[in-house]
Amino acid sequence: MPRASEFLQLAPTLALWQVYDPAVKSDLFATAAKTEAGFFLVDPISLEPSALHTLIGSNQVAGILVTNSNHLRAAEAFAEKFAAPVFAAPDVAGEFAPGVARPISDAAKIGPGVSPIALPGAAPGETAFHFEDDGGTMVVGDALINFEPYGFTFLPAKYCTDEKEMRRSLRRLLDWPFQRLLFAHGTPILSSARARLETLLR
Repeated sequence: MPRASEFLQLAPTLALWQVYDPAVKSDLFATAAKTEAGFFLVDPISLEPSALHTLIGSNQVAGILVTNSNHLRAAEAFAEKFAAPVFAAPDVAGEFAPGVARPISDAAKIGPGVSPIALPGAAPGETAFHFEDDGGTMVVGDALINFEPYGFTFLPAKYCTDEKEMRRSLRRLLDWPFQRLLFAHGTPILSSARARLETLLR
C-alpha cells in the first residue's frame, strides 16, 4: 500500500492524512482523533515515520478503529507499533490475527467520548465512529463519500450489501451531535456537517 508523506492538522485534536492508491483507483483518507485517553486512529494508512512522530509525539495511542472489512489497511501494523488494540465490528475483527482485534458492540463506548455506530447495508461490518469533543466529530468508512465527480453523497448502490438498509441506518447518525464529518474516501466537512447529512437524507 502507498505511504502518505504528511498529515493535515484540522483542529488541535483532529488530523488526517491521505494517499492515492492505484490498486483501488481512489484516494484513501485516515483520521487521528486525540482524546483524554490518547489518540484513536481511524482506518490508518502508512505514514512517513517523521510525520507520524510529529503527529503522535509522546502521546499514547489508545486504539485503532476500522470502519469495515475493506479498510484493514495498515491497522495491524499500527497496532503492533503502538501496542494498541484494534476495534472493529465482530465480522471485521475476525479478519485479524488472533488477539489483535477486539469486537465492538453498537453504541457501546470504547473510550472516553468515543462510540461506534453500526451502519448495516453498506460494506460488510460498516461502522461509523463518533467523538464527542468540541461539538462532535463523525468518521465514516464507505457509507458516505465526498469526492468528485459525485460530491457529498451515498456509497453507490453497486458497492452496497443493501442500499435501502444503508440509507435507513444512516439516519441513526442524526441521533448524535456533530459539527464535522470525516470520510475514508473524500474531503472532510468541517462545519454544519449534521445539517448537511440531514439534508442529504431527506
